[in-house]
Formats: sequence, C-alpha cells, structure tokens
Amino acid sequence: MNQVKIGKFIAECRKKNNLTQMQLAEKLNITDRAVSKWENGKSMPDSGIMLDLCNELKISVNELLSGEMIKVENYDKKAEENFIKLQKEKEESDRRLLLIEIIIGIINTASFLLMIFLSVFAIEDTMWKIITIIIGIIVFIIGIGSCLLIEQKAGYYQCKHCKHKYVPSYKQVLFAMHNGRTRYMRCPKCHKKSWNKKVIDSVKYEV
Repeated sequence: MNQVKIGKFIAECRKKNNLTQMQLAEKLNITDRAVSKWENGKSMPDSGIMLDLCNELKISVNELLSGEMIKVENYDKKAEENFIKLQKEKEESDRRLLLIEIIIGIINTASFLLMIFLSVFAIEDTMWKIITIIIGIIVFIIGIGSCLLIEQKAGYYQCKHCKHKYVPSYKQVLFAMHNGRTRYMRCPKCHKKSWNKKVIDSVKYEV
C-alpha cells in the first residue's frame, strides 16, 4: 500500500467533509496525533477502525486502500489489486516474523546453555547455582513460548490430504508433534490428522 498517497487522500476527504483532525479523531475515539500520522503517510488506520473512518469520510474501504475515488467500472479491478497488495504485504510480514522466530530461538538457546555453563563451572555457591539454573529455565520457557506464538500467527499450515490452509490455535501448535515447521495436527476442514506443512501464502494469484 502507498501510505503517502492514502494519507493525502484521507486529508483531502476530511477537508471535503469540513472536519478538522481533532473532530475526526473525536468521532473515531482516537487522538488527533493518530490522524496526523495517517495523513503524513507514517502509519495506516487499523483494520478495526477502517469501516468507521470510511463512513465518516463517505468513501469505501476499497477507495481508502487505493488512495483515490474509484469509478464504478473500475471497482472490481481495484478491489482485486488491493486484495493482492494486502496479501503480499502480509506474506512479507510473516516472513519477517518467522526470521525473528529463528533469531529468538538461537539467542534463547544460547542464553540457556550459558546459564547452565555458569551454574556448573563458574559459580561455587550452591544457592546461586540454583538461582542461575531457575533463571535460565524461566528465560528458556518464555523464549520458547514466544517462538511458538510467532509460528502460530505467521503464515498458515497446509493439510497434506485436502490442501486446506488454516491457522491453528496456540494450544494445537503447543501440543502437536513437530519436525521443524511441519506439525502433526488435525485439519479443521477434512478432520484428518497428518503432517501439515507451514506455508506463507494463503491463495494463488497472478500479478
């Protein structure tokens, strides 16, 4: 999405409806600083507020994401283009998250091993040995929990049988047997258990 173009469009529509940034912010129960960030292209409206924003500006979500008014004959085409852009942006975001997961996993494992090494070879006092081990275990558990949360949220799992792509619950990911990013889970569509592979894209599309 072109945030700068969308921001200018929001400002244009706001002025067309005789609203100040403060007045628009009050109608949406947000700060005028948030509106200013949108209009300067520094951020995008959250999905939860997008419909209300469009209602206040008297535009469609499709027009908001396009950053311009859309003629009726071009509406379907623009909707498809916006969908593809949003999907690509989500895929890029998911790839970054999965990379962060790897980094967290490496740092987490290294920290845990360092704590164990210190407790065994560098610390003589028994009480401090125990404290160091406990801290290491807590840090390790938090790190693993964070990695699992990222893996659950980023991308999709694809059923081996029906090829359905879905986002499992955190509990499913936590308790499923796994081999890397492939997990043994039940597909919510065909209800068969199999080794479901992590994928990034939810649909196939052409550009």
